[in-house]
Amino acid sequence: MTDTAQMAAASSARPAVQIIAARLKRRHAAERRFRRTGLAAVVVSLGFLAILLFTILGNGLSAFSQTYVRLDVTLDAETLGIGDQRSADALASANYQGVVKEALYKRFPSVQGRVEKRELAGLVSSGADTDLRRLLAADPGAVGTTHTLWLVADDNVDMAMKGYISRKPGADGNRLSDRQLGWLAELEAEGAVVKRFNSILFSSGDSREPEQAGLWGAVVGSIYSLAITLLVSFPLGVATAVYLEEFAPKNRWTHLIEVNINNLAAVPSVVFGLLGLAVFLNFFGMPRSAPLVGGLVLALICLPTIIIAGRAALKAVPPSIREAATGLGASRLQVVTDHVLPLAMPGILTGTILGMAHALGETAPLLMIGMVAFIVDIPASPLDPSAVLPVQVYLWADSPERAFVERTSAAIIVLLVFLAVMNLGAIWLRKKFEHRW
Repeated sequence: MTDTAQMAAASSARPAVQIIAARLKRRHAAERRFRRTGLAAVVVSLGFLAILLFTILGNGLSAFSQTYVRLDVTLDAETLGIGDQRSADALASANYQGVVKEALYKRFPSVQGRVEKRELAGLVSSGADTDLRRLLAADPGAVGTTHTLWLVADDNVDMAMKGYISRKPGADGNRLSDRQLGWLAELEAEGAVVKRFNSILFSSGDSREPEQAGLWGAVVGSIYSLAITLLVSFPLGVATAVYLEEFAPKNRWTHLIEVNINNLAAVPSVVFGLLGLAVFLNFFGMPRSAPLVGGLVLALICLPTIIIAGRAALKAVPPSIREAATGLGASRLQVVTDHVLPLAMPGILTGTILGMAHALGETAPLLMIGMVAFIVDIPASPLDPSAVLPVQVYLWADSPERAFVERTSAAIIVLLVFLAVMNLGAIWLRKKFEHRW
C-alpha cells in the first residue's frame, strides 16, 4: 500500500511540476521579449538622434567658413566722393561700394556693359565695404593709397564654392550666370578666392545678407536673459521650497498653493508670454524686445521646476540630520540654513539645470514680448533690444536664401554647445556640493 500511495503521489506531482515549468518558461520568454523591446527602443531613439545630429552637422559645419575674394582696392578720394575732406562724418558717408566696384572693373577691364558690370559687382557682398570703413576710420591718411584686401564674397558665390550651387554653365536653377562662373573660375585659378574661418558669424549681429549675418547679438541677448532668469528664479524658487517644506503649516491653503505650483509646471509657455506682455510691457511699461523682460518671463517658467525639485531634495535629507542639529541646540532656522539646505543643494541644482535648459530653448513666450524683431546692433545692456538664440534660429529658418539654411544649422550647433557648457558648469557645482550617505 505504501508503494502504491507513493506512485500515485508521484504521478499527481508530475502535472504540477510541468505546469510550474511551463509558467516559468512563459515568464522568462516574456522577460526576454521585454528586454528586446527596451533595447530596440533605445536603438531606435539613438538612431533618430544620430540622424538629427548628422543632419544638423552636415548642414551647419560649412557655415563656419566663408568665401573671400582678393582685390587691389584704391581709396580714391574722387570715387569716395569726399574731395579734400577727411572728417569723421565725411568718411562715414563716403561711397565705399563705388571703390569696391572700381576695383572689380579694374581687375576685369574687358567688362563694359551695364548688365555685365552689375553681374561682376554681384561677386562681392554688398557689405564688403566694412573693412574699408574701418581702415579709413583708423587712418584717414590712407586716402589715395592702394591696398590688397580680402573682401567677403556674395552668398551665391559662397554657396557655389561650398558645392551647394552647381558651377556647371547652363545648369537649371543656377543662381550664378555663365559670365559670373567664368570670372569666379579665373579668380580661383589665380588664388584670389579662398575659404577662411567665418569670424563674422561670431562678431556681428543679424543681417538681411546671409554672408553678413552673425550670431553674436543673439548670444549676448541669451547671456543677459539667462543671467536675469537665474538671478530671479533661483533665490525665489529655493526660498519658496524651503518655506513650503520646512516652515509652512500643513493646511488646505498650503495644499492649494502646492497644487497650483504643480499645475504651473504644465502650463504652456505661450501663456507665460501673454502674462509678460500684459504685466511687464503694458502695465509696468518695460522696454519691448529687451533681455530684461525676456529674463523675467523665463524666470516665471523656471520657478515651478525649481520649487518642485527643491522640495523633493529637502525631503530626501534624512530626518536624523535635523534631529541631531536640534539636539545640539540649533534653532529651526539654523537647522535649515546650516545643515538641511547645503545637503539638499545637489538636488536643487539639478532642478535648476532642468529649468534653465528649458528656458534656453523657449521661443514662444519671447515672441509674445517682441523679441522676434530684426535687431542688427549688439545689445550693450539688458535694456537694449535684442534677440536670443532660439528666436534667431526661428528667424533664419524662415528666410528663403540657401545660405541661411547652413546658418540656421550653425545657430543650432552653437545653441547646443551653449547648453552643454551651461549644463557642465551646473553639474560641476552639483558634484561639488554632493554628499554620500
